[in-house]
Amino acid sequence: MKKKISIIGGGSSALFVASFLDSKKFDVTIYEKNKTLGRKFLVAGKGGFNLTHSENIADFIERYTPSKFLKKALVNFDNNHFRDWLKEIGIETYVGSSKRIYPEKGIKPIEVLNAIISTLEKKNVAIKYNHTWLGFNAKNELLFNENRIVSSDITIFALGGGSWKVTGSNGTWLNTFKNKGISTIPFQVSNCAFGIGWKPAFIKNFEGKPLKNIAITCNNKQQKGEAVITKFGLEGNAIYGLSPQIREQLKLHEKAQIYIDLKPAFSLDILTEKVEKSTFKNTTQILKKELKLSEVQIGLLKKYLTKEVFLNEDLLVKNIKRFPLEITETANLDEAISTVGGISLNAVDENFELRKLQNHFCIGEMLDWDAPTGGYLLQACASMGVFLAKNLNKKFTEF
Repeated sequence: MKKKISIIGGGSSALFVASFLDSKKFDVTIYEKNKTLGRKFLVAGKGGFNLTHSENIADFIERYTPSKFLKKALVNFDNNHFRDWLKEIGIETYVGSSKRIYPEKGIKPIEVLNAIISTLEKKNVAIKYNHTWLGFNAKNELLFNENRIVSSDITIFALGGGSWKVTGSNGTWLNTFKNKGISTIPFQVSNCAFGIGWKPAFIKNFEGKPLKNIAITCNNKQQKGEAVITKFGLEGNAIYGLSPQIREQLKLHEKAQIYIDLKPAFSLDILTEKVEKSTFKNTTQILKKELKLSEVQIGLLKKYLTKEVFLNEDLLVKNIKRFPLEITETANLDEAISTVGGISLNAVDENFELRKLQNHFCIGEMLDWDAPTGGYLLQACASMGVFLAKNLNKKFTEF
Protein backbone atom coordinates (compact mmCIF):
# COMPACT_ATOMS: atom_id res chain seq x y z
CA MET A 1 0.00 0.00 0.00
CA LYS A 2 1.36 3.41 -0.98
CA LYS A 3 2.31 5.98 1.63
CA LYS A 4 0.51 9.29 1.54
CA ILE A 5 2.73 12.39 1.30
CA SER A 6 1.40 15.92 1.78
CA ILE A 7 3.59 18.79 0.59
CA ILE A 8 2.62 22.15 2.05
CA GLY A 9 3.54 24.99 -0.28
CA GLY A 10 4.01 25.11 -4.03
CA GLY A 11 7.33 26.89 -4.43
CA SER A 12 10.67 25.72 -5.80
CA SER A 13 11.53 23.19 -3.09
CA ALA A 14 8.07 21.66 -3.28
CA LEU A 15 8.29 21.28 -7.04
CA PHE A 16 11.61 19.46 -6.86
CA VAL A 17 10.79 17.10 -4.03
CA ALA A 18 7.55 16.15 -5.80
CA SER A 19 9.37 15.65 -9.10
CA PHE A 20 11.77 13.10 -7.61
CA LEU A 21 9.48 11.13 -5.29
CA ASP A 22 8.77 7.59 -6.49
CA SER A 23 5.16 7.49 -7.69
CA LYS A 24 5.12 3.69 -7.25
CA LYS A 25 5.69 4.13 -3.51
CA PHE A 26 3.85 7.35 -2.73
CA ASP A 27 0.61 9.16 -3.36
CA VAL A 28 1.76 12.78 -3.42
CA THR A 29 -0.39 15.89 -2.99
CA ILE A 30 0.80 19.50 -3.07
CA TYR A 31 -1.33 21.96 -1.09
CA GLU A 32 -0.87 25.53 -2.37
CA LYS A 33 -2.71 28.55 -0.98
CA ASN A 34 -2.49 30.50 -4.26
CA LYS A 35 -4.26 29.77 -7.53
CA THR A 36 -0.99 28.78 -9.20
CA LEU A 37 2.33 27.13 -8.36
CA GLY A 38 5.77 28.75 -8.31
CA ARG A 39 4.84 32.42 -8.01
CA LYS A 40 8.19 33.39 -6.47
CA PHE A 41 9.90 31.20 -9.08
CA LEU A 42 8.34 33.37 -11.79
CA VAL A 43 8.97 36.69 -10.03
CA ALA A 44 12.65 35.78 -9.67
CA GLY A 45 12.78 35.15 -13.40
CA LYS A 46 11.79 38.70 -14.32
CA GLY A 47 15.25 40.09 -13.63
CA GLY A 48 17.16 37.54 -15.71
CA PHE A 49 16.36 33.93 -14.99
CA ASN A 50 19.60 32.41 -13.73
CA LEU A 51 18.83 28.85 -12.63
CA THR A 52 22.16 28.02 -11.02
CA HIS A 53 25.87 28.81 -11.31
CA SER A 54 28.61 26.96 -13.20
CA GLU A 55 31.45 27.14 -10.67
CA ASN A 56 32.99 23.97 -9.26
CA ILE A 57 31.08 22.31 -6.45
CA ALA A 58 33.78 22.91 -3.80
CA ASP A 59 33.58 26.68 -4.28
CA PHE A 60 29.82 26.44 -4.76
CA ILE A 61 29.32 24.94 -1.30
CA GLU A 62 31.32 27.74 0.33
CA ARG A 63 28.82 30.31 -0.92
CA TYR A 64 26.36 29.18 1.74
CA THR A 65 26.11 30.16 5.38
CA PRO A 66 26.52 27.76 7.06
CA SER A 67 28.14 25.73 4.27
CA LYS A 68 28.23 22.36 6.05
CA PHE A 69 24.46 22.19 6.47
CA LEU A 70 23.78 21.96 2.73
CA LYS A 71 26.91 20.09 1.65
CA LYS A 72 25.36 16.60 1.34
CA ALA A 73 22.36 17.88 -0.57
CA LEU A 74 24.48 19.96 -2.95
CA VAL A 75 26.87 17.11 -3.70
CA ASN A 76 23.95 14.73 -4.22
CA PHE A 77 22.29 17.05 -6.74
CA ASP A 78 24.80 19.65 -7.93
CA ASN A 79 24.66 22.29 -10.67
CA ASN A 80 25.58 19.75 -13.38
CA HIS A 81 22.90 17.31 -12.20
CA PHE A 82 20.46 20.21 -12.29
CA ARG A 83 21.34 21.03 -15.90
CA ASP A 84 21.10 17.38 -16.92
CA TRP A 85 17.66 17.05 -15.38
CA LEU A 86 16.43 20.25 -17.02
CA LYS A 87 17.58 18.87 -20.35
CA GLU A 88 15.63 15.67 -19.68
CA ILE A 89 12.41 17.66 -19.25
CA GLY A 90 13.06 19.71 -22.38
CA ILE A 91 14.83 22.81 -21.02
CA GLU A 92 18.21 23.47 -22.64
CA THR A 93 20.59 25.76 -20.75
CA TYR A 94 23.76 27.75 -21.36
CA VAL A 95 26.51 29.37 -19.30
CA GLY A 96 26.46 33.16 -19.53
CA SER A 97 29.42 35.52 -19.39
CA SER A 98 28.93 35.84 -15.63
CA LYS A 99 29.21 32.04 -15.37
CA ARG A 100 25.59 31.88 -14.32
CA ILE A 101 23.40 29.27 -15.98
CA TYR A 102 20.29 30.37 -17.86
CA PRO A 103 17.61 28.72 -20.01
CA GLU A 104 18.49 28.92 -23.69
CA LYS A 105 17.56 32.26 -25.19
CA GLY A 106 13.87 32.38 -26.02
CA ILE A 107 12.83 30.05 -23.19
CA LYS A 108 10.72 32.05 -20.74
CA PRO A 109 10.43 31.36 -16.98
CA ILE A 110 6.83 30.22 -17.41
CA GLU A 111 8.01 27.57 -19.91
CA VAL A 112 10.48 26.21 -17.35
CA LEU A 113 7.75 26.13 -14.71
CA ASN A 114 5.33 24.43 -17.09
CA ALA A 115 7.92 21.78 -17.94
CA ILE A 116 8.28 20.98 -14.24
CA ILE A 117 4.52 20.91 -13.72
CA SER A 118 4.22 18.57 -16.71
CA THR A 119 6.68 16.26 -14.93
CA LEU A 120 4.45 16.31 -11.85
CA GLU A 121 1.38 15.49 -13.93
CA LYS A 122 3.15 12.49 -15.47
CA LYS A 123 3.92 11.26 -11.94
CA ASN A 124 0.25 11.71 -10.96
CA VAL A 125 1.05 14.31 -8.33
CA ALA A 126 -2.21 15.87 -7.15
CA ILE A 127 -2.27 19.65 -6.75
CA LYS A 128 -4.80 21.33 -4.47
CA TYR A 129 -4.99 25.08 -5.03
CA ASN A 130 -6.53 27.66 -2.67
CA HIS A 131 -5.57 25.53 0.31
CA THR A 132 -4.18 27.63 3.16
CA TRP A 133 -2.50 25.63 5.89
CA LEU A 134 -3.70 26.79 9.33
CA GLY A 135 -1.74 24.47 11.62
CA PHE A 136 -2.25 21.16 13.42
CA ASN A 137 -5.08 19.60 15.38
CA ALA A 138 -4.59 17.59 18.58
CA LYS A 139 -3.64 14.51 16.54
CA ASN A 140 -1.02 16.47 14.54
CA GLU A 141 -3.21 16.23 11.46
CA LEU A 142 -3.07 19.11 9.01
CA LEU A 143 -5.73 21.81 9.18
CA PHE A 144 -6.72 23.83 6.14
CA ASN A 145 -9.29 26.48 5.36
CA GLU A 146 -12.97 25.53 5.43
CA ASN A 147 -12.24 23.21 8.38
CA ARG A 148 -10.62 20.60 6.20
CA ILE A 149 -8.49 18.00 7.97
CA VAL A 150 -5.77 16.07 6.12
CA SER A 151 -4.03 13.03 7.54
CA SER A 152 -0.71 11.95 6.02
CA ASP A 153 1.99 9.35 6.53
CA ILE A 154 4.61 11.96 5.65
CA THR A 155 4.36 15.74 5.65
CA ILE A 156 6.84 17.98 3.86
CA PHE A 157 6.75 21.69 4.62
CA ALA A 158 8.06 24.00 1.89
CA LEU A 159 6.51 27.25 3.05
CA GLY A 160 9.18 29.71 1.93
CA GLY A 161 10.73 32.60 3.83
CA GLY A 162 9.50 36.02 4.86
CA SER A 163 10.05 38.19 1.77
CA TRP A 164 7.99 39.00 -1.33
CA LYS A 165 4.60 38.68 0.36
CA VAL A 166 2.89 39.26 -2.98
CA THR A 167 3.97 35.74 -3.95
CA GLY A 168 2.45 34.25 -0.79
CA SER A 169 5.80 33.81 0.95
CA ASN A 170 4.95 35.79 4.07
CA GLY A 171 6.33 33.70 6.95
CA THR A 172 3.11 33.83 8.97
CA TRP A 173 3.55 30.12 9.74
CA LEU A 174 6.46 30.83 12.11
CA ASN A 175 4.38 30.99 15.31
CA THR A 176 2.62 27.74 14.46
CA PHE A 177 5.92 25.87 14.72
CA LYS A 178 7.05 27.90 17.71
CA ASN A 179 3.89 26.94 19.56
CA LYS A 180 4.71 23.28 18.88
CA GLY A 181 7.97 23.70 20.77
CA ILE A 182 10.06 23.76 17.60
CA SER A 183 13.01 26.14 17.69
CA THR A 184 12.48 29.15 15.42
CA ILE A 185 14.40 32.32 14.61
CA PRO A 186 12.83 35.66 13.59
CA PHE A 187 13.24 36.46 9.92
CA GLN A 188 15.97 38.86 8.80
CA VAL A 189 16.67 40.35 5.39
CA SER A 190 19.26 39.01 2.98
CA ASN A 191 20.20 40.01 -0.57
CA CYS A 192 18.66 43.42 -0.15
CA ALA A 193 19.50 47.09 -0.45
CA PHE A 194 21.63 48.51 2.36
CA GLY A 195 21.22 52.07 3.58
CA ILE A 196 23.97 54.68 3.25
CA GLY A 197 23.63 58.35 4.18
CA TRP A 198 24.84 59.73 0.88
CA LYS A 199 25.96 63.32 0.62
CA PRO A 200 23.22 65.29 -1.22
CA ALA A 201 25.67 66.59 -3.82
CA PHE A 202 26.73 63.04 -4.68
CA ILE A 203 23.33 61.36 -4.84
CA LYS A 204 21.89 64.21 -6.91
CA ASN A 205 24.37 63.46 -9.70
CA PHE A 206 24.75 59.72 -9.44
CA GLU A 207 21.47 58.16 -8.27
CA GLY A 208 20.77 55.07 -10.38
CA LYS A 209 24.33 54.81 -11.67
CA PRO A 210 26.25 51.52 -11.44
CA LEU A 211 29.62 50.89 -9.87
CA LYS A 212 30.92 48.22 -12.22
CA ASN A 213 33.81 45.77 -11.85
CA ILE A 214 34.33 46.48 -8.17
CA ALA A 215 34.96 44.42 -5.05
CA ILE A 216 33.40 45.14 -1.66
CA THR A 217 34.83 43.90 1.62
CA CYS A 218 33.13 43.53 5.00
CA ASN A 219 34.56 41.63 7.98
CA ASN A 220 37.44 40.45 5.78
CA LYS A 221 35.12 38.80 3.26
CA GLN A 222 35.30 40.13 -0.29
CA GLN A 223 32.60 40.03 -2.97
CA LYS A 224 33.28 41.05 -6.56
CA GLY A 225 30.63 42.30 -8.96
CA GLU A 226 28.50 45.37 -9.48
CA ALA A 227 26.49 47.68 -7.22
CA VAL A 228 23.96 50.37 -8.05
CA ILE A 229 23.80 53.73 -6.30
CA THR A 230 20.28 54.36 -5.01
CA LYS A 231 18.79 57.13 -2.91
CA PHE A 232 18.54 54.58 -0.10
CA GLY A 233 22.07 53.24 -0.44
CA LEU A 234 23.60 50.37 -2.43
CA GLU A 235 22.18 47.26 -4.02
CA GLY A 236 23.50 44.63 -6.40
CA ASN A 237 25.45 41.38 -6.41
CA ALA A 238 28.65 43.00 -5.12
CA ILE A 239 26.95 43.69 -1.80
CA TYR A 240 24.25 41.00 -1.64
CA GLY A 241 26.87 38.32 -0.99
CA LEU A 242 28.02 40.19 2.12
CA SER A 243 24.59 40.12 3.77
CA PRO A 244 25.67 37.85 6.68
CA GLN A 245 28.67 40.03 7.51
CA ILE A 246 26.71 43.28 7.25
CA ARG A 247 23.87 41.95 9.43
CA GLU A 248 26.39 40.85 12.06
CA GLN A 249 28.03 44.28 12.21
CA LEU A 250 24.68 46.07 12.33
CA LYS A 251 23.63 43.84 15.22
CA LEU A 252 26.84 44.47 17.15
CA HIS A 253 27.47 48.14 16.36
CA GLU A 254 24.24 49.50 14.77
CA LYS A 255 26.38 50.28 11.74
CA ALA A 256 28.54 48.30 9.32
CA GLN A 257 31.82 49.33 7.73
CA ILE A 258 32.44 48.29 4.14
CA TYR A 259 35.37 49.02 1.84
CA ILE A 260 35.11 49.32 -1.93
CA ASP A 261 37.99 48.37 -4.20
CA LEU A 262 37.31 50.48 -7.28
CA LYS A 263 39.99 48.71 -9.30
CA PRO A 264 40.29 45.08 -8.11
CA ALA A 265 42.11 44.01 -11.29
CA PHE A 266 45.23 45.94 -10.20
CA SER A 267 47.25 45.72 -7.01
CA LEU A 268 48.09 48.78 -4.92
CA ASP A 269 51.66 48.74 -6.26
CA ILE A 270 50.59 48.59 -9.89
CA LEU A 271 48.09 51.43 -9.43
CA THR A 272 50.73 53.52 -7.69
CA GLU A 273 53.14 52.94 -10.55
CA LYS A 274 50.51 53.86 -13.15
CA VAL A 275 49.72 57.10 -11.36
CA GLU A 276 53.38 58.03 -10.85
CA LYS A 277 54.31 57.34 -14.47
CA SER A 278 51.22 58.89 -16.01
CA THR A 279 51.82 61.59 -18.62
CA PHE A 280 48.58 63.29 -17.62
CA LYS A 281 49.08 66.20 -15.22
CA ASN A 282 45.48 66.64 -14.07
CA THR A 283 44.38 64.18 -11.33
CA THR A 284 40.94 63.72 -12.82
CA GLN A 285 42.45 62.94 -16.20
CA ILE A 286 44.77 60.37 -14.60
CA LEU A 287 41.77 58.64 -13.01
CA LYS A 288 39.75 58.74 -16.22
CA LYS A 289 42.37 58.12 -18.89
CA GLU A 290 45.11 56.20 -17.12
CA LEU A 291 43.13 54.14 -14.59
CA LYS A 292 39.91 53.97 -16.65
CA LEU A 293 37.69 54.79 -13.67
CA SER A 294 34.07 55.57 -14.48
CA GLU A 295 32.35 58.90 -13.93
CA VAL A 296 30.57 57.61 -10.83
CA GLN A 297 33.80 56.19 -9.37
CA ILE A 298 35.57 59.49 -9.87
CA GLY A 299 32.56 61.31 -8.44
CA LEU A 300 32.71 59.13 -5.33
CA LEU A 301 36.34 60.05 -4.77
CA LYS A 302 35.82 63.75 -5.45
CA LYS A 303 32.76 64.18 -3.23
CA TYR A 304 34.07 62.20 -0.27
CA LEU A 305 37.80 62.86 -0.16
CA THR A 306 39.23 66.15 0.97
CA LYS A 307 41.11 68.19 -1.61
CA GLU A 308 44.37 67.41 0.18
CA VAL A 309 43.77 63.64 0.06
CA PHE A 310 42.50 63.73 -3.54
CA LEU A 311 45.66 65.49 -4.72
CA ASN A 312 47.99 63.27 -2.70
CA GLU A 313 48.91 60.40 -5.03
CA ASP A 314 49.71 57.94 -2.27
CA LEU A 315 46.51 58.58 -0.29
CA LEU A 316 44.37 58.70 -3.45
CA VAL A 317 45.54 55.28 -4.62
CA LYS A 318 44.95 53.82 -1.17
CA ASN A 319 41.36 55.09 -1.27
CA ILE A 320 40.86 53.67 -4.75
CA LYS A 321 41.78 50.26 -3.35
CA ARG A 322 39.97 50.65 -0.03
CA PHE A 323 37.27 53.31 -0.12
CA PRO A 324 35.33 53.34 3.17
CA LEU A 325 31.54 53.60 3.44
CA GLU A 326 29.27 53.18 6.43
CA ILE A 327 26.03 51.20 6.22
CA THR A 328 23.35 52.32 8.64
CA GLU A 329 20.36 50.08 7.93
CA THR A 330 18.83 47.35 5.77
CA ALA A 331 15.86 47.45 3.46
CA ASN A 332 12.48 46.31 4.78
CA LEU A 333 11.82 42.59 5.08
CA ASP A 334 9.37 42.47 2.20
CA GLU A 335 11.80 44.30 -0.10
CA ALA A 336 14.51 41.66 0.33
CA ILE A 337 15.16 39.04 -2.34
CA SER A 338 15.49 36.40 0.36
CA THR A 339 15.49 36.01 4.13
CA VAL A 340 17.30 34.11 6.84
CA GLY A 341 15.67 32.86 9.99
CA GLY A 342 12.65 30.58 10.20
CA ILE A 343 13.11 27.03 11.43
CA SER A 344 16.38 26.68 13.35
CA LEU A 345 18.82 24.23 11.80
CA ASN A 346 19.07 22.55 15.21
CA ALA A 347 15.39 21.65 14.90
CA VAL A 348 15.97 19.30 11.95
CA ASP A 349 18.28 16.33 11.43
CA GLU A 350 20.65 15.76 8.50
CA ASN A 351 17.71 14.59 6.38
CA PHE A 352 15.63 17.72 7.14
CA GLU A 353 13.26 15.83 9.46
CA LEU A 354 11.91 17.77 12.43
CA ARG A 355 13.38 16.24 15.57
CA LYS A 356 10.16 16.80 17.52
CA LEU A 357 7.76 15.59 14.82
CA GLN A 358 8.49 12.24 13.23
CA ASN A 359 7.90 12.03 9.47
CA HIS A 360 7.54 15.82 9.23
CA PHE A 361 10.20 17.54 7.11
CA CYS A 362 11.15 21.14 6.31
CA ILE A 363 13.00 22.23 3.19
CA GLY A 364 13.76 25.41 1.29
CA GLU A 365 13.93 29.00 2.44
CA MET A 366 11.87 28.33 5.57
CA LEU A 367 15.07 26.97 7.13
CA ASP A 368 17.75 29.28 8.58
CA TRP A 369 20.43 29.33 5.87
CA ASP A 370 21.80 32.04 3.65
CA ALA A 371 23.16 32.38 0.11
CA PRO A 372 23.86 35.16 -2.39
CA THR A 373 21.97 35.67 -5.62
CA GLY A 374 23.33 34.26 -8.86
CA GLY A 375 21.61 30.86 -8.90
CA TYR A 376 22.65 29.76 -5.42
CA LEU A 377 19.23 30.21 -3.83
CA LEU A 378 17.36 28.16 -6.43
CA GLN A 379 20.08 25.49 -6.55
CA ALA A 380 19.85 24.98 -2.79
CA CYS A 381 16.07 24.65 -2.92
CA ALA A 382 16.36 22.14 -5.75
CA SER A 383 19.13 20.18 -4.01
CA MET A 384 17.23 19.95 -0.74
CA GLY A 385 14.10 18.76 -2.51
CA VAL A 386 15.91 16.09 -4.51
CA PHE A 387 17.95 14.95 -1.49
CA LEU A 388 14.84 14.49 0.63
CA ALA A 389 12.98 12.70 -2.17
CA LYS A 390 15.80 10.22 -2.72
CA ASN A 391 16.06 9.50 1.02
CA LEU A 392 12.34 8.86 1.26
CA ASN A 393 12.46 6.63 -1.82
CA LYS A 394 15.12 4.54 -0.08
CA LYS A 395 13.41 4.51 3.31
CA PHE A 396 9.99 3.32 2.20
CA THR A 397 9.28 0.25 0.11
CA GLU A 398 6.20 -0.56 -1.92
CA PHE A 399 3.78 -3.02 -0.35
